[in-house]
Amino acid sequence: MKQISGMWPGLCLVAVGLASCGFPPLGQVTGGDDAGPSIGAGDDAGGTPGGGNDSGPNTGSGDAAAGDDAGAPIDAAPPSISLELIAGDIGGIGNGDGDGSAARFDGPTGVAVDGAGNVYIVDHNNHTIRKLSAAGTVTTLAGSPGVADSLDGTGAAARFNNPTGIAVDTGGTIYVADQDNHTIRKVTAAGDVTTMAGSAGIPGSVDATGGAARFNFPAAVAVDAAGNVYVADSNNQTIRKITATGAVTTLAGTAGARGNTDGAGAVARFSNPAAVAVDAADNLYVADHDNNTIRKVTGSGVVTTLAGTAGATGSTDGAGTAARFRSPSGVTADRNGTLYVADQDNSTIRKITATGAVTTLAGSATQLGSDDGAGTVARFRSPAGVGIDAAGNVYVADQDNSLVRKITAAGSVTTLAGAVGQVGAADGPGAIARFSFPAGVATDAAGDLYVADSNNRIVRRITSSGAVTTLAGAPGVSGELDGTGTAARFSFPAGIAVDAAGTVYLADESNHSIRKISPAGAVTTFAGSSGTPGSADGTGTAAQFSFPNGVAIDGAGTLYVADQGNHTIRKVTADGVVTTLAGSPGALGSADGVGSAARFRFPAGVVVDSAGTLYVADGNNHTIRKVTPGGAVTTLAGAAGIPGSADGTGTTARFRFPSALAIDGADNLYVADRDNATLRKVTPTGTTTTLAGIAGVTGIVLGATPRFAGPRGLVILGDSLAVSDANAILRLHRGAP
Repeated sequence: MKQISGMWPGLCLVAVGLASCGFPPLGQVTGGDDAGPSIGAGDDAGGTPGGGNDSGPNTGSGDAAAGDDAGAPIDAAPPSISLELIAGDIGGIGNGDGDGSAARFDGPTGVAVDGAGNVYIVDHNNHTIRKLSAAGTVTTLAGSPGVADSLDGTGAAARFNNPTGIAVDTGGTIYVADQDNHTIRKVTAAGDVTTMAGSAGIPGSVDATGGAARFNFPAAVAVDAAGNVYVADSNNQTIRKITATGAVTTLAGTAGARGNTDGAGAVARFSNPAAVAVDAADNLYVADHDNNTIRKVTGSGVVTTLAGTAGATGSTDGAGTAARFRSPSGVTADRNGTLYVADQDNSTIRKITATGAVTTLAGSATQLGSDDGAGTVARFRSPAGVGIDAAGNVYVADQDNSLVRKITAAGSVTTLAGAVGQVGAADGPGAIARFSFPAGVATDAAGDLYVADSNNRIVRRITSSGAVTTLAGAPGVSGELDGTGTAARFSFPAGIAVDAAGTVYLADESNHSIRKISPAGAVTTFAGSSGTPGSADGTGTAAQFSFPNGVAIDGAGTLYVADQGNHTIRKVTADGVVTTLAGSPGALGSADGVGSAARFRFPAGVVVDSAGTLYVADGNNHTIRKVTPGGAVTTLAGAAGIPGSADGTGTTARFRFPSALAIDGADNLYVADRDNATLRKVTPTGTTTTLAGIAGVTGIVLGATPRFAGPRGLVILGDSLAVSDANAILRLHRGAP
């Protein structure tokens, strides 16, 4: 992180009651804007109410301190923007294209290599087919990230549903086991997708031609020199064959009959065959997942067990049945008949000679990680698929690391594409520090950042020089105890705000309470009854909340809370008196109105301006709402119940689970549009533009073309924004990095 005189570049913090430094607000990418900054904050605790993970449809929270200043208008052309790391780690899952570590995947399960050295990847959870060029650039060849369906078409117009296995023939045509569609798809080098066999959404085991054939969760494919495609039809417990004309037959196994019997054709038995490979002599090899064995199938359908013993798990190297595997999930064969196996639950890559001698090529049994290195020094995390090039290099779909790895013939492992996410609770400088699903971010007058580190159950402080420390709570330990420093306990801290005196206010979501933290780390319960959800107004612990999320504080010390589980906006005076400002407890909706006549749907972020007007990121309504001091609610931007990413004015704009807000001195709002993976700007008249990120493209990328994983919190820092995203705290600022 670059620093100027011990501060973030261009940093001007404007806390409650402090004067402005005169920086203008951030302009959107496509145009400049006027007026100057005031402090604003936002954060998102994520997750459904009652949970500590961001797996549900509900949004998180936002918070902000108010500001009352305005700077000079911008008359010049809009400046460039850049994203840099303040603290934490930027790796993790996503769907973004790019070079090497800039690309992101989500659970890749299969790899195949063509004659030109291009690697094709089944990006399982993204429902896409990706291409990694020999130069190291990842692009999306077919499918639309996050959209599961069964459409034929070209490129992004095509649809897959949890594709799993992949193969490529000598002409460059790609074959895909489209598992949840129960079909085998064909993809040209140009990305034209057609259905080769099976009928989408109709499982079965019928032998027939093309769309009349039936499969049952096909897991993998292989193709021979004649263009015959072989399928590991996992839920049918069979190996199928598809001719170049689309005629499907069953080569070995009996549909629906599990077992481990060797034999010819229908006599043989498999148990969840997960992968298939073919050698130069047209022998097939099957990773028989639940039998923990590698099977061999001749061209006439005679099945034998090459290595491993059915029902016996382990990681032992050895010959034939003396060797042990643990849920083998991928297999490939080189031109000499040597096999390479993704031994998934051992997190290793195994090598098998033509005579059945098994050794471990890379990784160490049950030792999980993502380290590159030679042989057993390297680490994998549930490798699912393997492919091989003409030079004998093995490529690995490292599923739970969401990486594509390469292993040389000598066993040296490197990472070709993707970036693993580093999660933890370590304190330290900048990139050395670790977070786990940070949500709310806020600032104090001294320029320190405060972070609600949700999954770690702690509150962190980041100094202006980038040093991260833990202010309160014990990493990974949930509870509701008041106390100082590590003696205190939280249960999924969410929204966060800081007053002019440096006191921190925290929405302790799963404890249903608002906590107060002194600058020295002394934690008390300010309002709400820990562990007791409800909607009662009252003073201090007599009041009740239900999964409170966003918090904001005004110049008088009044706190505002997005009470997510109650679908209301609450007001807490400096004395701890809690009232309901807008919404009706338990009544979901999107109606504008005054006080209890208004409706919200899982409100997330809140921010307050210098006049006491509130703005709410109404998460599950996909809208931005405005609340006057008297409780009159209107919709400023977005259309209730209609998610999207369109820029526009008022109800023509679209958001997708907005999670946090910040506000500048000209009352421009900045929105963490979480599920669009973008930052948006909303003017006081409701005109929405996209400030940074690309809607639907996920994975953090630093620099002049920023991308986000799913921003959850933000706060204005002078002419910059600090953003919590994935396991990192980021800074979006003007100019080159």
